Amino acid sequence: MVLVDLVDGDTETGISLRKNGKYKETGRQGSWKRIMGLATDIILLIVVAFGCGLLLQRLGQPLILGYIAAGVILGPHTGGLTVANAHEIELLAEIGVALLLFALGLEFSLKDLKPVKKVALIGTPIQIILTIGLGLGLGSLMGWEWEQSLWLGALISLSSTMVILKTLMSQGWLGTLSSKVMIGMLIVQDLAVIPLMVILPQLSNPSTGLPALGFAVLKAAGFIIGMILLGTRLLPHLMGHIVKLGSRELFLLAITAIGLGIGYFTHLVGLSFAFGAFVAGMVLSESEFGHQALSDIIPLRDLFGLLFFASVGMLFDPVFLMEHFIEVMGLVLMVSIGKGFIFATLAKIFRYGNVIPLAVGLGLFQVGEFSFVLARVGVSTGSIGDELYSLVLTTAILTMGLTPFISGQTVRIYSLTKRWFKNEPLETLNIPEEGFRRHVVMAGGGRVGLQIAKVLQQLGLPLVIVELDHRRVEQIKVQGLPVIYGDASHGIVLEAAEIGYARLLIVTTPDMVLARSIVINSKRLNSGLDVVARTSDPGFLSVFKEMGVTDVVLPEFEAGLEMTRRSLLHLRIAAPVIQQYTESLRNDLFAPFFDDSGGYKTLSQLRSAEHQFDLQWILLLENSPLVSRSIGEAEIRKTTGTSVVGVIREDKLEANPGSGFRFRSGDLVAIIGTDQSRQTFQEMAEPIKESEEILPEEKPPVEGP
Repeated sequence: MVLVDLVDGDTETGISLRKNGKYKETGRQGSWKRIMGLATDIILLIVVAFGCGLLLQRLGQPLILGYIAAGVILGPHTGGLTVANAHEIELLAEIGVALLLFALGLEFSLKDLKPVKKVALIGTPIQIILTIGLGLGLGSLMGWEWEQSLWLGALISLSSTMVILKTLMSQGWLGTLSSKVMIGMLIVQDLAVIPLMVILPQLSNPSTGLPALGFAVLKAAGFIIGMILLGTRLLPHLMGHIVKLGSRELFLLAITAIGLGIGYFTHLVGLSFAFGAFVAGMVLSESEFGHQALSDIIPLRDLFGLLFFASVGMLFDPVFLMEHFIEVMGLVLMVSIGKGFIFATLAKIFRYGNVIPLAVGLGLFQVGEFSFVLARVGVSTGSIGDELYSLVLTTAILTMGLTPFISGQTVRIYSLTKRWFKNEPLETLNIPEEGFRRHVVMAGGGRVGLQIAKVLQQLGLPLVIVELDHRRVEQIKVQGLPVIYGDASHGIVLEAAEIGYARLLIVTTPDMVLARSIVINSKRLNSGLDVVARTSDPGFLSVFKEMGVTDVVLPEFEAGLEMTRRSLLHLRIAAPVIQQYTESLRNDLFAPFFDDSGGYKTLSQLRSAEHQFDLQWILLLENSPLVSRSIGEAEIRKTTGTSVVGVIREDKLEANPGSGFRFRSGDLVAIIGTDQSRQTFQEMAEPIKESEEILPEEKPPVEGP
């Protein structure tokens, strides 16, 4: 009994046992058990979430459903293996909420709303208000008070950004106008979570709620203004100082401290913890460090987000679903139909035709993940009860799971009414009206792809780039290059790029899974297509060979060879010897890929000849023997075997100079020839050292008479 009281924190017993030395030992054991218990719970959640996420990913479902499923499995309502510290997990999950909104602030950009700004900025608030009205109507049918009904409407008004993005990617609809309408409305919905978190808790008590609401709005406005005025000056300066220190770990710690620290400050002044984190992210996104901050914070956000969605799943009660099956299914049906109708009607009102209203309605009908965030605020403030929370939670999980299936029926349903419908056109930029023939299709317009595209453009070769990242699409657009916004692994997108008429496919992504899908679908549409692919792992060469890839580039391998070549040149190793060793390494790696040594040998000889007859630039220094001598006087071709094809002097190029051209100090001389001949010219042009200078013979001293 003493031990039980001790663990429970009986102060008197603890003091009496401290004197004889027992409290200290037992207290440590109790604390250690609690720490190990929490650590064990987190380990279990991560392992089970990994298994569930892997399973649902294979089934084409979003990962967050796997995280929720892990929470259901380990939750207190399902029996079996159960976490022992659910409350501590919930506390850690609050960090996940803050990081989720911090990352949302970092990602937020008004440019993303530009193509669909009217329906996003005007239509989404109308949709939220109409859906809240739908919730009020459903609540009155269930006999609820208006406060509970209002919360129900607000919770069901939000759709799932994560589920929709995953669904659009899997169906190949990213890049279509309907996907842009959906994403634009989802961005505004996510932003609407912030004022809803501030306003709704104040409405529970109307007599005191309105003054408190007004004060909360003033505090929020003051905080935002202060962050814009001070944060935009202070945070970039602070991050610039951190970057100069050169520590990646310190940079990650700094952005985490900014997000959570500012969130905690807003909590101290009576505002939402998550609201402060969002504003901090939004301010930081305007600095030059926004992209790197988002890249670094995503893994941490995903890990704590896992705990948040798992904690949501722990509250899912299968018994509640069975006991309220008719009520839950009725709510799922009414919410799905009601929200779908609202979205479709608004799309029609804002003059979107074709398949777009149907696609938007069948895509955004679900209840989203930010509804969980808002619902947790309602539970913590006592605004909603456990029954409403469980009802909304169950409805959200079911509608999320139904989204890929229902959204996938868009084309089929539309085809029933419009049999001429094929595919909604993708967003395309700078595409010639006559289309493409015998062109190059490039999958990926990042740094590597854009560099290749510029060369092809300068050579006048027709090409089209397929890119999924909208920011890269905007960069490609500025370059005047043809681009299609979409996923190159989907047949719809490849057909838009007219892959069937292409002569070459260039796959710039190092992701083997994505590259494999792109190549297979492209070969299916054009079996005779040549393919140049990129990989970071030599072990994948055999996989590319089986797929019929023509050539494979390993950037890390090529960089290693180039660094080796330059290092050996500095060590005065003859160029032919360097070429021999580098080609030997290439042969060892690539010969199996080309099946027959003869085929690779031919390619190797061509590459060797290319290097042997390469153009090389030599700088003439002041003490060079060639200075003040003409090309004819130096007998360069006769002595070295090289030909001088150009000289740059004072930023002006002298092309193909004649034999009378006289060299000067500082000239940059271009020569061509074999490796050996160019090496000989380089030795000939090297400055003469003082010790090597020929001194005149000393005259013998004159003897006296």
